[in-house]
Amino acid sequence: MVFHSEAIFLAGLFSVLSNSFASAQQHHGNNKNSKSEVQVYVSSQAGDRLTKKKNATFISETNSSLPVITVDERKFFQTIEGFGATFNEAGMICLNSLSLTDQNSVLRSLFDSVTGSGFTVMKSPIAACDFASAGPWYSYNETPGDTLMTHFNIKRDLGPNGLITYIKKASRSGKFKIESPMDFAPDWMYYSLKQGEKHIRPHYYNALARYYSRYIQSYSENGVHIDYLNLFNEADNGWYSNVSYKEMSEMIKNYVAPRLKSDQLSTKIQFGETANRPEAIQKFPAALSDIELRKDINSLTVHGYDWDKFSTLTDLHNKYPNLPIWQTEVCYAMPNNVPPNGPAKLPVYEFADGEYWGNMIINDMKNWVSAWIYWNMILDEKGGPWLVSMEHGDPDNNNQHPVVIINRTTKKVSYTGLYYYLSHFSKFVRPGARRIECTGGSAQINIVGFQNPDSSIVVNIINNGRGMDCKIAWNNKIIIQNLPAHSITALKWKGSLNNR
Repeated sequence: MVFHSEAIFLAGLFSVLSNSFASAQQHHGNNKNSKSEVQVYVSSQAGDRLTKKKNATFISETNSSLPVITVDERKFFQTIEGFGATFNEAGMICLNSLSLTDQNSVLRSLFDSVTGSGFTVMKSPIAACDFASAGPWYSYNETPGDTLMTHFNIKRDLGPNGLITYIKKASRSGKFKIESPMDFAPDWMYYSLKQGEKHIRPHYYNALARYYSRYIQSYSENGVHIDYLNLFNEADNGWYSNVSYKEMSEMIKNYVAPRLKSDQLSTKIQFGETANRPEAIQKFPAALSDIELRKDINSLTVHGYDWDKFSTLTDLHNKYPNLPIWQTEVCYAMPNNVPPNGPAKLPVYEFADGEYWGNMIINDMKNWVSAWIYWNMILDEKGGPWLVSMEHGDPDNNNQHPVVIINRTTKKVSYTGLYYYLSHFSKFVRPGARRIECTGGSAQINIVGFQNPDSSIVVNIINNGRGMDCKIAWNNKIIIQNLPAHSITALKWKGSLNNR
């Protein structure tokens, strides 16, 4: 645009500056003269599903006997990487039972940050696991003694139900990072698959390092970047590899880390994938006492199958404060892997079940978890399909509970209570957010707060009982918020950029 008059130019400039200033005032929520609008989103037993409610506005403090939640972003804790679930062949099989239009709708509901959940961290297993359901058990190299990985191939993962196919289809709907663990190396690398003998033969350590590297490179060549590598899944137990964490530390230090470096791969190494939270503080110290090993480790990973031993993660954080903690797997699984008073039948369609998972997420967050990943993202109406391979610890009748249920016969898609409660975190709490201090409340509610990189503050409040009102206090002002019975409420408003 060419201005033909200095007056017009100055008027235009003044208008731009005035608008910019007004915008800046609006975005600085701690300005004493500004009114901070609070966005309110609710999912509830009454039928709300991520429902946008009327905005609230902070007002001057008033006296009342209501419970008070005090939010203070000046006090902050861990950085959040994100929330998500797991890619397994079982999920792609279920998706492929739908029309292309419906497939894309499901994936948008999971990965689109505007219209869906906005998942940002995902798990993708290395080769077979119990939900690698598109064929028999497999690894990427079934040729015994092939230490140079001449016969390495990922052909199955490129198939119509394969993991790469699944991941690339999901990536059209959103951006996410991937962490990859492994149940088993190729069988020929072990002493045997008998109990107690499922250790990698030391003379295959170098071959195993090459196997991991080829996996990362092969995925990259096919358009999928693996951000984080975990050597084994739930190792040092009876059902999968018997490999100890001390053995893993030797593999990482002397073989895997040097191999990734020499192959110029940016994938970071994580340590753990323990079966439960307490196992981490019990088993990690034998390996992590090695300062040199800790230099190769990006973060620690644990599973949630103890159900409620959250404080052990604070113990873990206090011992290794520079290593972020990820919760990377949890689910219901029949017949034996459900919490006390858990469901008798899987999968669970009732919305009320989401309350259990929402409380778990909050309690993990309040104990230093930086990323939270559920197990199967999608399964069918039977909680399957699953792979049976007894020698690899994968039994039949392995019904499990997913985030989304697809009935492969009727084509009906069901979004579980877990989906909605998890979405209150993944949608509103974005990568790079920091957990901030939230205190007060009452025994009936569970709360956690965050500040996003754009300075917005998000407070998630779970009401585990009857409907009630409470005060949210911030920056010497309050809102009075109704919390419906058995609900989760997300409150979002602009905080101060000075604290970021």
